[in-house]
Amino acid sequence: MNFKSFLGVDVSKLTLDLCLINCEGEKRYFKVKNNLSSLMELFRELQSIIEIESLLVCAEHTGHYSNKLKTHCLTQGINLWLESGAEIKLRSGIQRNKNDKIDAERIALYGKRYVDKANLQHSEDQVLKEAEFLLTERELYIKERAKYKTQIKDFKSFINEAFYRNRKKRLEKHIALLSTSIKEVEAKLEELFKSSERLSNQMDILTSIDGVGKQVALYSIIHTEAFIKFSNGRKFACHVGVAPFSFESGTSQRSRKKVSHRANKKLKTLFHMAALSAIKMPGEFRDYFERKLKEGKNKMTILNAVRAKIINRMFALIRDNRKYEKSYQFPLANP
Repeated sequence: MNFKSFLGVDVSKLTLDLCLINCEGEKRYFKVKNNLSSLMELFRELQSIIEIESLLVCAEHTGHYSNKLKTHCLTQGINLWLESGAEIKLRSGIQRNKNDKIDAERIALYGKRYVDKANLQHSEDQVLKEAEFLLTERELYIKERAKYKTQIKDFKSFINEAFYRNRKKRLEKHIALLSTSIKEVEAKLEELFKSSERLSNQMDILTSIDGVGKQVALYSIIHTEAFIKFSNGRKFACHVGVAPFSFESGTSQRSRKKVSHRANKKLKTLFHMAALSAIKMPGEFRDYFERKLKEGKNKMTILNAVRAKIINRMFALIRDNRKYEKSYQFPLANP
């Protein structure tokens, strides 16, 4: 699409700082409250000075703080690009000063300069959106429960026994309550997935793979937006942090291929556990692991390759809409 105007939005909890660059390169600045009514007034004003149809709104992805902007743009048919803050920062050059107004201008300039890379937002599957919120809530409860369990374990034998028993009793009440909440969230997640034939089918396909349990499948479906956000396994492997990259410069600086530290650490941990589980089961993953060990390869390098293989299997099976078969024979190409 041929965009003529660019609106950079710096999102915060209460306010939005905006910088508009029109087709003539002129800049105008705005500041509004982060709510739907203020956004409606702002875009009514913008409609009087630019063509909304040729406007690209570019904003830093800030989680739920950007939901109001996202909701308004999607319902009104306004082109919205939510970009990673790290990506914007790395591509914006050396920065010597910073405030919300300057950040909005930098985001607008980023949108204008890299418009060919724009990844526009589309209407989300409501089930996926709700599942993502539930998953975030579950993680919160699990972290809190682990904190209380650690308190019980660490203080044992180091404080007065009577005081410890009372403290343990109070903490166990919180742990029990959190465990109940976790089960309720998990039940709601299961109910949500069963309500969607597509998501339920994807869950069945993924959990058929060696080493892939419900949690790995659940996180994968949500983070790939039901395998729409990433076009292939390699891109998702990069997001997870298991795709190796080479580091070379000239003729003197060379190193073996390494994974990047820019990754979703939660997903990386989940796929590591999946790989450890997969190599214990009879099948291609264990055969591959043992074969590479005999060749003298590093154990962690092999495990990382298994993680990448699992991801590629996931994308291939979802694409072909079939479950994992250990004895599956790939069809030969027609001569």
